[in-house]
Amino acid sequence: MTKPETPSILCIGSVLWDVIGRSASHMRQGSDVPGRITRLPGGVAMNIATTLVRFGMAPILLTAIGRDPEGDELVAACARLGMVTDHIYRSDDLPTDRYMAVEGANGLIAAIADAHSLEAAGAKILRPLIDGPLGRAEAPWPGLVALDGNLTLALLEEIAAHPAFAAADLRVAPASPGKAERLLPFLGGWRATLYVNLEEAGILAQDEFGDSESAARALLDRGAHRVLVTDGGRSATVADANHVITRTPPEVLVTRVTGAGDTFMAAHIAAEAQGADAETALARALHAAATYVSGDTPL
Repeated sequence: MTKPETPSILCIGSVLWDVIGRSASHMRQGSDVPGRITRLPGGVAMNIATTLVRFGMAPILLTAIGRDPEGDELVAACARLGMVTDHIYRSDDLPTDRYMAVEGANGLIAAIADAHSLEAAGAKILRPLIDGPLGRAEAPWPGLVALDGNLTLALLEEIAAHPAFAAADLRVAPASPGKAERLLPFLGGWRATLYVNLEEAGILAQDEFGDSESAARALLDRGAHRVLVTDGGRSATVADANHVITRTPPEVLVTRVTGAGDTFMAAHIAAEAQGADAETALARALHAAATYVSGDTPL
């Protein structure tokens, strides 16, 4: 797919195959129940890009995908969905990454993310942005960037200090609570927006919180420029030096959870890109996430 004349946003991070098993039954360790198993393009960067396309934006993917048959199929699927795939790093010796999860009526039961190829590729995925068609140190990318925490801590530290990102509107999310600490380079002076859930906020702030607002305020105290903290169906807070806004999501029947946080982040980015104010953007993001977890949008 050719690059659009004015690309809307860079999506940097994991693009892989999601293998998701879902059951309508409540599950526990050792459960063996009927359900459905699906395989679809996934990964944090991919999930964000998918929602951005639905909101009329043109995401450019910066990631690592193998030159194996699974990788060829994945790149073709991304292009069909409306994403720019020209700048993906294709590796001859690294396999295409995968993610596997099991979800029951009581939520996510277990998940394994195999993003080793993305980690091994490292800074190679950033070549088009650092010294290529998308930007250079002396002429940095001036627009939106969605960055996920599946990159290594060393690479995230490099990004936090690299002049190629100096003009970007950077939006950052951890890939999971287990990788939340990788966002530490973006605390303290860096003008980035962090999207985290309550557990991830606690890891970053080295504390425990009972609600999204207290977590958001604590992250600001630790040097965050702007944060959005979600707490499932209970609350969500957007906070910066000028305001703290907390809202409650719509009540819906939850039928899936994998990708909900990515949908929230993408919907919020799209709303702000369209000129929405802080309160409206938060409301739109909560509505989009609620619609997603209710199953009212395609898998």
